[in-house]
Amino acid sequence: MKLYVFNPDADMALGNNEENYMAPATIRRMAEDLALLPIWYARPGSGVLAPSAYNADYLKQMQQLFRLDVQLVTEPELPDYADMQVMPWGWNPAIRKRMLKGGVAESLLPSAADLSRYRRLASRANVRLLYACGGESGNMSYLCGGEGVLVTADDFANKGREAVQELLLRWQDCGCICKSLWSGSGKGLCWYRQEEMEKVIDWCCRALRTDGAFWLEPIYNKVEDFAMEFYADGKGGVRFVGYSRFVTDGKGAYRGNLLATDMQVEEWIQTYVPLEAFHRLRESVRKGLAALGTDYTGFLGVDMMVCRQEKGHPYAVNPCVEVNLRMNMGIVAHTFCDRFVAPGGEGFFSIEYFPAQEALQEQHARDVLEHPLRVEQGRVVSGYLPLIPVTPRSRYRAFVRVE
Repeated sequence: MKLYVFNPDADMALGNNEENYMAPATIRRMAEDLALLPIWYARPGSGVLAPSAYNADYLKQMQQLFRLDVQLVTEPELPDYADMQVMPWGWNPAIRKRMLKGGVAESLLPSAADLSRYRRLASRANVRLLYACGGESGNMSYLCGGEGVLVTADDFANKGREAVQELLLRWQDCGCICKSLWSGSGKGLCWYRQEEMEKVIDWCCRALRTDGAFWLEPIYNKVEDFAMEFYADGKGGVRFVGYSRFVTDGKGAYRGNLLATDMQVEEWIQTYVPLEAFHRLRESVRKGLAALGTDYTGFLGVDMMVCRQEKGHPYAVNPCVEVNLRMNMGIVAHTFCDRFVAPGGEGFFSIEYFPAQEALQEQHARDVLEHPLRVEQGRVVSGYLPLIPVTPRSRYRAFVRVE
């Protein structure tokens, strides 16, 4: 039996690397509001850690509509499930301490050495390894990228802000993005355009001081975002799980996923690059992930982009924007589509934040009225479905809308 835990602060906590890390208030709110989200991707017979208030009634309603073989586990009940395998959104010292304090057997939790290895593997420093894998796929005319660079504190030993400014000036024609080693969902990014030089220098100096490095890459002429999702078995084996098409805002922050089958995604990608080349890239990336030799067990995703090119083929794929060594929203959307959307159905999966509870309540009520839910044989045919209960205290909602 597995116990699923939604801890959306996983990347930030991994960057902090302290067992007493406390996430910002908005992220703690997200963790509470969306605690029940794992019911949609948990394996049958598993438990999901969440408060019983609101969640218990919602889970019963969903079990009447869908084939959901999961149970609610509350924090005080953790000692009764001490021998369960914990499946968090992502591992870090803080979630390990929380589970250990809650009563989970220490033998079932990763050790400090395990987490240290995991942290290194989850770093954006490994992006450069998958760039090389993309090149080995033989798709060079259909690939962009490879121009990113890992900037380390050693590069600037005994040098001041002027040296950082000199580095950034080399990228002023195309612009660049500086990325912290541990972040996700569009966080930990600093965009450089010439007029923002001082702010970016401050960001870079702070990253070098706290993390010892950051990743720097050009601002590509992006057309669309997508990802390839995989599963690692903990023994060096990695298998392809599916594709994910997602949407971001102008700053790269995650906004949602299209609900699409793998066949639909492959039909879409062929408008940009040949399918054969795309398949070779997929296999090359899979082998590259396996070559990392990780003992990590669980899902992971490789974010990619379709970009425009000025020379050669008009479109190309950036083979590795980042690697998410954890569960991610793309896998949630992919799993939901496979399990709970009627054949031929298309739609959208999204996470939304509302500064005021009243605004969320109003939007939720409007969506229920304007997009009535229709479910047949345990699958959504059409309509709006909140994937977690929307309560008077909620600030976040997760939902799908199927057309």
